Amino acid sequence: MLCQTVKVGVECTFMTKNGCTFTGASCNPVIESCVGCNKVADYPTGQYCRVYADPASRWVVGKCAIASHVTREIKDSSQKINPLKASKRSSKGGGGKKK
Repeated sequence: MLCQTVKVGVECTFMTKNGCTFTGASCNPVIESCVGCNKVADYPTGQYCRVYADPASRWVVGKCAIASHVTREIKDSSQKINPLKASKRSSKGGGGKKK
């Protein structure tokens, strides 16, 4: 149904014939951490997230999963090789695999 509270005219999963069923009967505005995200939309009643009804809850544990303005760190998962074992394998030939 279309929202009738803060995002008037926007399709909303919380809106029913009896009104908004989200906690507090309306969506919550974005917080400071959300500023700069491309999921934030301006409405006459303020700025709200297009994806989450309560954007503050997405930042409690860490970074928001859908935040477009936050870069994520990718951990290098390269395996460390023991140089002594590597030299033994290369001297045997065949890569150290037993037949």
